[in-house]
Amino acid sequence: MRRNLKLLSVVILVGIGILLYHRLVKTGSEWSIGIYISSSHEPFNFIGENINNPVLTKADVTDVQVKFVADPFLIHENETFYIFFEVFNARTNQGDIGLAISNDGIDWSYKQIILDEPFHLAYPCVFKWNNDYYMIPDTYTTKTIKLYKANDFPHSWSFVKILLEERDFVDNTIFHYDNMWWLFTGTIDNDMLYLFYSDTPLGPWTEHPQSPIIEGDANIARPGGNVIVFDDRIIRYAQDDDPYYGNQVWAFEITSLTTESYEEQRIGSKPILKGYDNWNANGMHHISPYRVSENRWIASVDGY
Repeated sequence: MRRNLKLLSVVILVGIGILLYHRLVKTGSEWSIGIYISSSHEPFNFIGENINNPVLTKADVTDVQVKFVADPFLIHENETFYIFFEVFNARTNQGDIGLAISNDGIDWSYKQIILDEPFHLAYPCVFKWNNDYYMIPDTYTTKTIKLYKANDFPHSWSFVKILLEERDFVDNTIFHYDNMWWLFTGTIDNDMLYLFYSDTPLGPWTEHPQSPIIEGDANIARPGGNVIVFDDRIIRYAQDDDPYYGNQVWAFEITSLTTESYEEQRIGSKPILKGYDNWNANGMHHISPYRVSENRWIASVDGY
C-alpha cells in the first residue's frame, strides 16, 4: 500500500509539473516572431539561419504594454509584406491584433494595433475574397467564430457576422479549394480538429461528415498556421501540444478532400519546425508561408 501511495504521489507531482509548464509556456512573456526561408519548391524545409531572428518581439510594440507577440500571418500585397499577429495586452490581459510591414520580408517595422475588442483576440487568419481582405481571428472566449472585413487594408477592420457558435473554437483556419471554402477549427483542449465547408466565407457552414477529423490526439490536432494550396496539393500545419503547449509543428498533406471524404498523411518523420536557438529553444507552434518564386518560400513563424 505504501509503495502504491508513493507511486501515486510521483504521478501526481509529474502531472502538476506538466500543467504548470503548460501554463507557463502558453501565457509566458517570451513568445516572439521570426522569419524562416525555404529554398525549395515545397513549403517544408524552412530554416532561420542568416536572419536576425526574432524580427518582432514585445519590445517592438509601442502603443500598448505587451506580455508577448505570437501567431503571425504573412500577407503579400502591392509589393509589400504584412504580418498580422496576436499582441497580448498586459493591461487588459487579453489579445489584440497588431500589424507590422516590410519591403523585403526580412526587416520589419511595427505599425499599430489594428483590431481591439472587449474580448480576447488571437490567430488572425487573413485571406482574400472578391478582391477584399477578410480576417477570422480566434475569439474562443465568446464561443463563436467571427468574420471581419478590411475597410482600408491593412489598418481598418470591422465586424461582419458570426459564422459559427456554441463551441470553444480555437485557431480557425480558412482556405479555398476546388470551388469550395473549407474551415478547420480546434478546441481549447488541443486534441480535436473539426472541419466545415461552405460555398462562400459568409456561410452557411456545414460540418463535414468525418468531423472531427482528429479526435483525442494533442500532437497533431490543433491548427498551426495557414493551409497552403499549391500545385494542386493541400498542406495542413499542426501544432504539437503534448507533452506541453506549442513544442513543435508538423506538416500533413491532405490527399482527399470532398464534402464526403477526407484523408491526409504526415509529411516526413520529423517536425518541420522545432526550437533550437536562443529565441525559440523551448518550442514553436505556428507557421505562415508565402511562395516568393518557383523555388523559394518565406514564412513567418513564432517561437518561445
